[in-house]
Amino acid sequence: MIDYVERDLTEAELALVNAGFIAHADEFGNPATPSLRHGVVALDANRFVGCATGLAHDSRRWFYLTDLYVEKPYRGRGIGSALLSTLERRVVALGSERIWTWTAGFEAPAFYKKQGYDVFCEMAGWYVSGHSRIGLWKTLAEGPNAPDDSDDVDAARSAPSG
Repeated sequence: MIDYVERDLTEAELALVNAGFIAHADEFGNPATPSLRHGVVALDANRFVGCATGLAHDSRRWFYLTDLYVEKPYRGRGIGSALLSTLERRVVALGSERIWTWTAGFEAPAFYKKQGYDVFCEMAGWYVSGHSRIGLWKTLAEGPNAPDDSDDVDAARSAPSG
């Protein structure tokens, strides 16, 4: 008989789950590789102004932008654009072909669209305020592994996971 218990996983159980996911991915030709964090920091006379950071996953073909932040007094000066473009150049050098991120509907979807990002997902009402959570992605055409024009963009749009 199977018992269903409402509780958190133990560390040992979590290790089993993770090992199981890794083994399952291996069966389908997707070996586990560590994610590597890369970032760019903006400073004003050694004072933190903002950052753009993220994770290179698996084959590094996709880069997940986890954070793009600029301190409030520095916003509206192009610092976010500069941080993002600097990070994009860096991840292209790593071999990334595409970059993706999440943002909130009240934050920066228009900013990302201006930078060449396309929406791949919008989850309406995600936040208690009623705002959406929005997923965006961009092909980094300058990348050494960039797809050619014959690539199926719709297939690429469904690829991000995180």
